[in-house]
Amino acid sequence: MYGSNKAVTDDTDRTEFRKTEKKYKLYYDQNSKRKKQPKQVDLSEVLDFKSFLDSYHQNGELPPEIVVVDCRFDRPVFGLESRPGFYFIPGALSVDEQCRWIRESLMSFPQPPNRTNHNAIYGPISDLFIAAKERKVLVEDENMPASSDSASNGCVGNGDTCRWSFCEEDSVLLRGKSCKPVSASVLLRKLRWSTLGLQFDWSKRNYNVSLPHNKIPDGLCQLAKKLAAPAMPVGEEFHPEAAIVNYFASGDTLGGHLDDMEADWSKPIVSMSLGCKAIFLLGGKSREDPPLAMFLRSGDVVLMAGEARECFHGVPRIFSDKENAEITALELHFCDENDILEYIRTSRININIRQVF
Repeated sequence: MYGSNKAVTDDTDRTEFRKTEKKYKLYYDQNSKRKKQPKQVDLSEVLDFKSFLDSYHQNGELPPEIVVVDCRFDRPVFGLESRPGFYFIPGALSVDEQCRWIRESLMSFPQPPNRTNHNAIYGPISDLFIAAKERKVLVEDENMPASSDSASNGCVGNGDTCRWSFCEEDSVLLRGKSCKPVSASVLLRKLRWSTLGLQFDWSKRNYNVSLPHNKIPDGLCQLAKKLAAPAMPVGEEFHPEAAIVNYFASGDTLGGHLDDMEADWSKPIVSMSLGCKAIFLLGGKSREDPPLAMFLRSGDVVLMAGEARECFHGVPRIFSDKENAEITALELHFCDENDILEYIRTSRININIRQVF
């Protein structure tokens, strides 16, 4: 579902959703004398819930389609008249909470037995962020057979092998040409997803309960339960069972899709935004329905339940430039943590928590 930033000029046979994705996607001006100058994008139709919140606090006014959800919550929760089951909570997470979950997303959540997009090639990788910080490289041990017993190496099973390990770059040079080193910092930048709790099998598009996994951390569970409350049926509590953490770099996109693998769509997906500002598209039940575009900032939370679970949605744009990223508060908090600061200045993290059964 991740895309590139290559321009496409032909709109023939494109759905309304794809046309809108293309409208907001990051493209570069090929005629610019400055290197990689982004093309200007018309953002006048993008819904801005931060602005709506400010207006609501000042005079109680909101645009016609935006409504305030009547629920017992500690801050205004907004909905869309045309998308029942969709809830937007601007600034739901404090800066301290945002920093906590950014750290966890980089240091803890990709740890085995949680799976990442790197598992398919390298098997389970431990301490990726630390290895990147220490400028280590991942090296394949070509003398170890691929069929070696993964359990004996402390690795996850199910086809994963432990033929790769981190080491100092200098030591790789001493091994000769047989090594195939991969920079840990490159792997960190190519980290696209990790799974918490019940593990989602992307190849089969279902939850594989047989895969080893840790439960979702209690702190994240408690936060998700609190945030899910406005979208929950009366008298019921949200039970977090699985989460997918998405990592976006500049130019990355998440194509239009449905989250339809959970058994009960009345329970919401709790989606937390961290890092650089993004554009989120919320379509209808068909890709031919024109989607609504809205800004997602660090600390915003989106809930999708009921009918909204049947709506196509995606992320066509990440704003990583200093003018539009809107991460000043995060930069101040991470001023003494240069490695996290360097990462988050050009990245967005999304944590979406689900009740599977």
